[in-house]
Amino acid sequence: MAIHRHDNHKSANAFMEWVDQRFPATKVWNEHLAEYMAAKNFNFWYFFGSLAILMLVVQIATGIFLTMHYKPDAELAFASVEYIMRDVPFGWLVRYLHSTGASMFFVVVYLHMFRGVIYGSHREPRELVWLIGCVIFVALMAEAFMGYLLPWGNMSYWGAQVILSLFDVIPFVGPALTEWIRGDFVISDATLNRFFAFHVILLPLILVALVFLHLVALHQVGSNNPDGIDIYENLDEDGKPVDGIPFFPYIVIKDLIGVAGFLIVYLGIVFFWPDFGGIFLEKDNFAPANPLQTPPDIVPLWYFTPFYSILRASTTSLLFALQIITGIVFIWMWLRAKVSIKAKVALSVVAAGVMVGLMLGSGKAWGVVLMAAAIVCFFLLPWLDRSPVYSIRYRSMPFKIALVLFLVAFFILGYLGMNAPTPAKTLLAQVCTVIYFAFFALMPWFTSIGQTKPEPSRVTYEAH
Repeated sequence: MAIHRHDNHKSANAFMEWVDQRFPATKVWNEHLAEYMAAKNFNFWYFFGSLAILMLVVQIATGIFLTMHYKPDAELAFASVEYIMRDVPFGWLVRYLHSTGASMFFVVVYLHMFRGVIYGSHREPRELVWLIGCVIFVALMAEAFMGYLLPWGNMSYWGAQVILSLFDVIPFVGPALTEWIRGDFVISDATLNRFFAFHVILLPLILVALVFLHLVALHQVGSNNPDGIDIYENLDEDGKPVDGIPFFPYIVIKDLIGVAGFLIVYLGIVFFWPDFGGIFLEKDNFAPANPLQTPPDIVPLWYFTPFYSILRASTTSLLFALQIITGIVFIWMWLRAKVSIKAKVALSVVAAGVMVGLMLGSGKAWGVVLMAAAIVCFFLLPWLDRSPVYSIRYRSMPFKIALVLFLVAFFILGYLGMNAPTPAKTLLAQVCTVIYFAFFALMPWFTSIGQTKPEPSRVTYEAH
């Protein structure tokens, strides 16, 4: 028996040598798993990166099975979804895994981004990791929007109608671009076919490529940790960080615990509450698309509602308030900023341009601009954050207060975006919109004031 095991081991080594001569399998395994060092003090916030990869795999796998029975035809699409739900063996399960998975994917991604903000994962040397992650977020939003139309329900149809109409406000090319995206003068069979191709082929390929680049960039500079310090500052005699452990098997096993807990929640929703009270699947989407019957309230799915709320908040009164705020900020920076005259002249030109644009532009046009700017702000975080420390454990109180205000504003915007607007709700959305943008605009200031705590020289870790 021992001789037999020895022969098997020898055969396995010979096979891997043959593979490694033709493909660097062992090298990739060692660099990105077996010998990739991660900090010992990873906490539950570090589950969400691996959970995002898990949800990407789940969405692709369930999407493949759905496309086997789905018909990308305006006359047949809704009926094909009903066929999947009622007649295909376990079709209901695959469909609910996919629809619930879309929302859970965004839950994981939002929490993953939040972890990056609180622990300084967007800071040097991980700027590129953060930027690629932001591009993944935008691609994921596009993927979700394209997939939202495919059931060809009434809310899908009218939601796409509203979102696509926003492209009309782009100067010069807006109407032509909108017509190209639709593939027709109205949302029709051509639109459904385009969105199907984008959702099933183009965007998944882009997402997989971006995730690969995200991981390669991450492993080039190393993972961050809850203390926000570089574990390679303290090395042992072998040149390995004393506060690091191999990603495999230690971090992988730890991530599996997070996966188990996540699957309990995810599958619990799938089996017991798949529509999540109309938040994951709206009741109007259980009726086929009808161009002659507009739903009472046209709202996007919850993961778009904070940005949709910013769009709806862009009324004349908000634009007037933004003019006043721009003027105050400009005067303050002119009087207090220690920069050259040329820089102040450039600042004056920018401020004047913004104020003129606010006066001349329509509410809808500026709503689209603000909605896009709300996403672009995340790309600027590496250069807006001026704190001398990375982790929220050692940050100053002004940063913590600003972050809490931002989170409250973000959640309120998300809630308001799921409800019909009223004058009071619109005013509240405008206040939250100002808080949202103030968080980014004032970040260079509030991250550089206040008293920070000294960072430790080693990661803080207690074995358990």
